[in-house]
Amino acid sequence: MTSSRAWIKPALAAAVLAGIGLTAYFSLNSANPAPPVTFVGINGEQITPASLQGKVVMVNFWATSCATCVKEMPQMVDTYNKYKAKGLEFVAVAMQEDRPDYVLNFAETRQLPFKVALDVKGDAAKAYGDVKMTPTTFVIDKQGRIIKRYVGEPEFPALHQLLEKALQG
Repeated sequence: MTSSRAWIKPALAAAVLAGIGLTAYFSLNSANPAPPVTFVGINGEQITPASLQGKVVMVNFWATSCATCVKEMPQMVDTYNKYKAKGLEFVAVAMQEDRPDYVLNFAETRQLPFKVALDVKGDAAKAYGDVKMTPTTFVIDKQGRIIKRYVGEPEFPALHQLLEKALQG
């Protein structure tokens, strides 16, 4: 005997799944505010949230011992050079385990054109969600919200599209 209400369970299940999907979508795609971190540059300078305010910012956690980080760095340089005139800021944050002399040598020999910071105590990595994997890159919009997090090397054409959109906004 079939019930005229046989459709209720599948419809309810579909509604629940749709609700879970929407919740996941919005929680993964909603922009969270970037943590108010003051980075310390390799020359001891302070890179404050106020100095980055109103700009599109890429914060790249990396290490000199990370093969993927070293491989992606020329493309990060190219990306920065392509968009800096439009207002892109870039902070390459060396992880806590990275020796400061190695970071300084890497930045100088590769002539990195953007800000390079040391995270000697690991505070910046903790503030950004306890970053452990390198490279991890955050894209922050002009309102100071994280709009994208990349773990591993980003797909650069897609990153460039995101930056172009963010720089227009």
